[in-house]
Amino acid sequence: MTDVLLRGGHPWGRDAPADILVRDGRIHLVAPGVEAPGARIVDIAGQLVLPGLVEAHCHLDKTLYGGPWVPHSADDTLAGRIGNDLGRRTELGVPSAERIGALLARMSAAGTAHVRTHTDIDPQVGLRGVEAVLEAAASSPVDVRQVAFPQHGVLINPGTAELLEEALKSGVEAVGGLDPAGIDRDPVRHLDLVFGLAERYGAHLDLHLHDGGSLGGWELELITERTRALGLGGRVTVSHAYALGQLDDAYQDRLVQGFAEAGVAIATAAVYSFPVPPIKKLRAAGVTVACGHDGIRDLWGPYGSGDMLERAMHVAYRSTFRRDEDIELALEAATYGGARALGLESYGLSPGDRADLVVVPCGGAAEAVVVHPARTLVMKDGVVLHN
Repeated sequence: MTDVLLRGGHPWGRDAPADILVRDGRIHLVAPGVEAPGARIVDIAGQLVLPGLVEAHCHLDKTLYGGPWVPHSADDTLAGRIGNDLGRRTELGVPSAERIGALLARMSAAGTAHVRTHTDIDPQVGLRGVEAVLEAAASSPVDVRQVAFPQHGVLINPGTAELLEEALKSGVEAVGGLDPAGIDRDPVRHLDLVFGLAERYGAHLDLHLHDGGSLGGWELELITERTRALGLGGRVTVSHAYALGQLDDAYQDRLVQGFAEAGVAIATAAVYSFPVPPIKKLRAAGVTVACGHDGIRDLWGPYGSGDMLERAMHVAYRSTFRRDEDIELALEAATYGGARALGLESYGLSPGDRADLVVVPCGGAAEAVVVHPARTLVMKDGVVLHN
């Protein structure tokens, strides 16, 4: 593999421009005035260099991306979206490896290096979604990690629990959960099941929690207690966590401190008008915050571009961030925060890290989020994919 020298860029987090020498798929050296005879030199003077973007919450198996436009038909309730998904996925050929592949190509072009996708598991679809994602990911440079996700409930949908375990046995990296109270109506049994699977198979756990208010707050307490008791810190993520944006400050503070102590991460998509978790408070306490699109052009909604800089802009906007240092928190969620939530190793902009790099024609991180311009260069494992 030919060495690549990115000349004159400004690595995010450094005070001054520096060259980046990439060798054998890794960052070899970051310093000004690097000499590298025989290397391919790419001039990126004055441009911002970011680590590969991390999509920490999406649903690749559901996507209609790359196919003809499908008018959206669900009503604006959780039950309505679930029903629309169940009722039309066979008609529209969901899941489709071809459409998943088209979306992964779009994500790669926009600089996404890593994806965590929640793949539907239920008796009707079986493991077809897992297989379709694997097929598409096999020909994509993007690293894809799946969550075996019980979109239609576990306890209320007999046979789902067994399929979740089968998915984990087949190599799926994480197990999911969905509103233990609001959907399954039995949070203790639901959490017993999904935490038990995560512990037994050494898997990560990512729970969708749409339940709001005090009900959602209580479920967040239960999740935190389980994480601490089982020593699963760093392997548990709560996605959405709408309740966090609805509780009073004292209750919110107590939950946030619990996440920090137990090692529970929070992932947000900042979609529509749903509450966004208090990102500044979470980060100040040391809680990992990640972000993603949620659905992208699917039966749950027609929106989503696959561009994580654009998604970071939505996170910042919905959080009413205006100052550069606050906007930068949204970019952190789309990079380092996502990497921590997924348990990625050798991630970043230091020597020894995997050379997953994105270059944008911006002077700083806040500008990159707000403008989310076309990428000047995308590199994955030392290979220039887009330039």
